[in-house]
Amino acid sequence: MWLLVVALPMLPVIATLVFHYRERVGALCQRVFHRRKRSSFAQRSLERRTHSFVLMNSTHGQPESVLQTFECYSQTQPTCSIGQEKGEFLDSAVSRAAPLQALELGTHCGYSAIRILRLLPASGKLYTVEQDPDTADVGEEMILVAGFKHSQFQLLVSPSCTAIPQLQPQFGVQSLDLVFMDHDVAEYLPDLRALEEGGLLTKGCIIVVNNTHLPGAKEFLRYIHNSSHYSVCFQALGMQEIRYQATNTTEELTVTLSNQMVT
Repeated sequence: MWLLVVALPMLPVIATLVFHYRERVGALCQRVFHRRKRSSFAQRSLERRTHSFVLMNSTHGQPESVLQTFECYSQTQPTCSIGQEKGEFLDSAVSRAAPLQALELGTHCGYSAIRILRLLPASGKLYTVEQDPDTADVGEEMILVAGFKHSQFQLLVSPSCTAIPQLQPQFGVQSLDLVFMDHDVAEYLPDLRALEEGGLLTKGCIIVVNNTHLPGAKEFLRYIHNSSHYSVCFQALGMQEIRYQATNTTEELTVTLSNQMVT
């Protein structure tokens, strides 16, 4: 409230300054807009170049060939994939989880989706989320080129905050055994909470998180550290493998009631 009281008398001054320097303010806003636009365009261009190289140089229908072609391209060119080293970290987590239902947040060029899909059990399924339609098209084609069918994966083209609530009612997902987060780090914590609230995390669910070294991941890491429901199993290369170990609701209620009776 005190901020409002202090700020109100300043509004005429701020309005005058904005009007006086309107050309500079407009130019600044324009530069910010175009910088974001160029960044988005550069990302899409990068994905298209990677896509073209993999499409022309890999053996279609063979996941290992597609992954090796990605890695061959990354030796001389920047790519949108997590790369072989991080890919092997992800492989280890997927092998430990042996998930029947897996969720990937951030499809990108499809590289990590291919790594996950090739390690799923025969009855397993991957739900992969990408909010940018052009990027989603590239990722989906790469997954199909690797030989996987639509019955093995579901691509959701929407922001993660929209996709997660759709998993149960629209696709019948009751629980997840593996979650891979590789999207906007600022969304890691809100999305984890959404998964918790939706009851989508099975006990023992493995959550693999990329780019935990970025400043935007601090709140997420603090939440994990302070919660008794999570334990960090492995970490390397800016990635963490986290296990969800919450007890079920009935057990939690029993423990709570027992504690109340003791006190």
